Amino acid sequence: MSKKFYIADWHYGHANIMAYDNRPFTRVDDMNKALVERWNRVVSPGDIVYVLGDMFWVPFAESMPVLDSLYGQKFLIKGNHDRCNDGRFLKKFVKVIEYMEVDDADRKVVLCHYPIPCFKNHFYGWYHLYGHVHNSFEFHMMEHDKMLMQELYGHPCQMYNVGAMMPWMDYTPRTLDEIVVAVSR
Repeated sequence: MSKKFYIADWHYGHANIMAYDNRPFTRVDDMNKALVERWNRVVSPGDIVYVLGDMFWVPFAESMPVLDSLYGQKFLIKGNHDRCNDGRFLKKFVKVIEYMEVDDADRKVVLCHYPIPCFKNHFYGWYHLYGHVHNSFEFHMMEHDKMLMQELYGHPCQMYNVGAMMPWMDYTPRTLDEIVVAVSR
């Protein structure tokens, strides 16, 4: 049975992101190698991976062999750094889209690169996975909004940052269960 995984803000090939995110790599080549290794360590060929934007920071031609090396069926929910106009690139994904809703073990999940504080059916137990804000002031602002939503509706606001740099992600695609458990620790 295939698993579903999620990750955002991979930023393959982006040298400046190592300082911005305080990533534990000293060279971009080391980061790139670790990203692929960590992906393939958990994802099997039949699994599904939803990439919530900002996957690459390299020219189109450099992304193709990387995509070919990654296990799983890949969906790309576009982010602000995804330049994916080439048909050869697009064919490497099952789907490339701006926003998506999926079912994951009888749970509804809203997928978008950008955080949506009042996401669809947030007060009916749906989940929202996002990226974009890294581990920044904007992430902490979203956490504050999440707390306010919980106070307003009297139940958890299931909104989670799946940026690769977040401690619970550790540059590795994660299942929804792994994300929920890790964030609640």
